[in-house]
Amino acid sequence: MSDGTPHALTVRLRRRRGAAWGPGSGVGAQAALHRRLPTMADVERAARRRLPRFAYDFVAGGTGDDLGVRRNRAALDGVELVPRYGDLPPVDSSVTLFGRKYAHPFGISPAGLDGLAWPDATRLLAGTAAGAGLPYITGTLASASVEEVARRCPGRTWFQLYGFPAERHRVTFDLVRRAADAGAEALVVAVDAPVRSKRPRDLRHGLVVPFRPSLPMALQVATSPAWSLAALRCRMPVFANVGRYVGPSATLDEVAGFVQGEMRGGFTWAEIADLRQAWPRALVVKGLLHPADAERAVEAGADGVLVSNHGGRQSDAAPPAVDVLPAIARAVGTDATVLFDSGVRSGLDIARVMALGADAAFCGRAFLLGLAAAGSRGGAHVAALLAGELRTALGQCGAADPEGLRELDIRHEGAWELWKGTR
Repeated sequence: MSDGTPHALTVRLRRRRGAAWGPGSGVGAQAALHRRLPTMADVERAARRRLPRFAYDFVAGGTGDDLGVRRNRAALDGVELVPRYGDLPPVDSSVTLFGRKYAHPFGISPAGLDGLAWPDATRLLAGTAAGAGLPYITGTLASASVEEVARRCPGRTWFQLYGFPAERHRVTFDLVRRAADAGAEALVVAVDAPVRSKRPRDLRHGLVVPFRPSLPMALQVATSPAWSLAALRCRMPVFANVGRYVGPSATLDEVAGFVQGEMRGGFTWAEIADLRQAWPRALVVKGLLHPADAERAVEAGADGVLVSNHGGRQSDAAPPAVDVLPAIARAVGTDATVLFDSGVRSGLDIARVMALGADAAFCGRAFLLGLAAAGSRGGAHVAALLAGELRTALGQCGAADPEGLRELDIRHEGAWELWKGTR
């Protein structure tokens, strides 16, 4: 009789210490973080509380009136995937890109001045990518050099390139050589910042490099202890890839002046073809929003195209990146790997863009906000959130893997078609 009594049942349950069911059942620091910050909305709220206002605005803001940022979000939310039931396939979210297998079909996008968003961000995100098995696109203006990132993140480092046209691109091609020697898996040639755009949030704060805090900014720092303590432990954000081209004893002011005067965020098709000749591994052209430009990139030798409107940070008139994705995927077909960036904030977003033709998605803001919300553990937390949500999306849709998402019926009312202007 005792085996069936409530008392005996309680004893047996107590013996199974830690055994529980449900999304909040885990134990340990990482499980506690998942309970505290279960979605990217929670992550962003925490980041906003912990960051100085100027740093939060730098990460979250776009250009102009932030229309591009808001359109990206609304357009992704508008993509509906119709699930199919009856089969329960095991879910595998791994993906192979340019011959290299990654744990999941998403990666970390580059962010210039990432060390302002969170001190030591480049190194922390390199560690995140290495630990989670993700590709990490480190940038020309990152706060750690491509050589250091490649050491911290071997086999997963990609390098985003901006141009320095002086002296027949002497600096540009030396950056390409350094990235190749460091073992970067892909060169990501950015074409989506041909001119500098106005970012009103940064202008209102007087944000410049080197960092020169005004009285309002100093007060923001004083009331943001987590960011301030992290900043004290690290050096001031620097352009680690660029300093050597200014001089061995160049000041941060001099390096910033060099970047301001010499760097260009765009390339001609002829220059891309020259980069193709100089680069030994996969070459990706980033920032494309028109199918014809994607075709031109393939003609110039690109192995991949990255569909992006720079996260809404370049032009408020540009269409949401997800709305042009299907047209670009159709245009390049199997001639190039199709990647996506701009507005991704969940595993469901990753499923959406893969259903529309992307082979993988990248996001930058989400990972920077993760660092801001949870410090050094924040990048891994965001990677785990996205991976878990993606597996859920695959299972809910009845897809065994990301490729299976392309068999779904989709409603995408914002899908873009070309309408040429009239005279």
